[in-house]
Amino acid sequence: MSETLRISRKFSQRAVMEAIVHGGPISRASISKQTGLSKQTISEIVRQLEIEGWVRETGRTSGHVGRTAVTYELVPDAAYIAAVDLGGTKVRVAIADLTCQIVAEEVAPTNARGGQPVIDQIVEMCFRSAESQGISRERIRLAVIGAPGAPDDVTGRILLAPNISGFDAMNVAAAFEVGFGCDVMLENDVNLAVLGENWLGQGQGVDNLAYIAVGTGIGGGLMVGGHLVRGASHAAGELGFMPFGADPFEAESLRSGAFERAVASGGIIERFRAASGETLSVPAIFNRATAGDMTAIKVLDDTGRYLARGIGAIAAVANPQKVILGGSIGLRPEILDRVRTFLPKCFPYPVDVEASQLGARAALIGAAAIGLSHLHNTLFGADAPEGRISLPPAAVVVKREAAQ
Repeated sequence: MSETLRISRKFSQRAVMEAIVHGGPISRASISKQTGLSKQTISEIVRQLEIEGWVRETGRTSGHVGRTAVTYELVPDAAYIAAVDLGGTKVRVAIADLTCQIVAEEVAPTNARGGQPVIDQIVEMCFRSAESQGISRERIRLAVIGAPGAPDDVTGRILLAPNISGFDAMNVAAAFEVGFGCDVMLENDVNLAVLGENWLGQGQGVDNLAYIAVGTGIGGGLMVGGHLVRGASHAAGELGFMPFGADPFEAESLRSGAFERAVASGGIIERFRAASGETLSVPAIFNRATAGDMTAIKVLDDTGRYLARGIGAIAAVANPQKVILGGSIGLRPEILDRVRTFLPKCFPYPVDVEASQLGARAALIGAAAIGLSHLHNTLFGADAPEGRISLPPAAVVVKREAAQ
């Protein structure tokens, strides 16, 4: 087969798979209408996919004039994706099938030793979660790791991730591939979260979207024109390094970032300690504010002002239609209310700010989404047109979840 014919075949295969993923159960005649491919080509592709176990017959059409037709759908459990959301304090893992349904999930404190111990922890959690559902390790065909910081495609390291020690000095990607025994994708965790919200959450149908996670650290994910913005070295959205909040010229600001030092959990704790002489956890400070403690209230007011300034900076550059807040701090209604109050006082144009709809699962769902698209590229042919991630419509996923 010539190279031209081989490439053409891959695009045809991808088109057929997308029609089945989006429209299944679907007949070959309907696939032909959607793709413009001949029925003979579609029959050959469907037959091969059926032999390999990726699609299956689901029945016949009914209620139409004329002959009935066989319908096909994707086999959801033909392969699985391990989705990981690695944070400085917690790691969440999930196992997702080929329709992005999460079939197993687990959360644990992040191994404080960092480096290889964290990698071993994640691999063990994923395999344990899969085995709890009777899924063998061999059926996990891809792992998507969402981590704070900027993955380096050349070295496999993860940079700008001070809360996970050792990842900036080792080939993280290679170590994960050894552990999983399959392909591994590294992605910024907040990039995954904005993909998840855009697909199934608060940002459905929004092509210009920003997601800001505030917790142990702070990070941002940005979509412009429906495309994820990664930047030249995967560092787009590293909001912690915006040069305000704390002194950006202090040495510590090169490690944690001036803005992160002010807005994330460490900054909240330090402001309360400096004002009251007490050292409390972030949840305890929120509780004090709820009880009317004026020091705690002022600390949260200052946090809201800082975050409003950060959102204003993003809005001035990228002009998102909507900004979504996530993370253990960003999800607090006290923070959302303050941001909505202070943002109009420091930025002249209205910005729609909402709390994440998917919460702690946003990055996991984004990891499953980007993993599904990559797995389809690998197994079924060429990349999706225009580099967009091709996924089942949200309505299809919600319908299947309800059925389960």
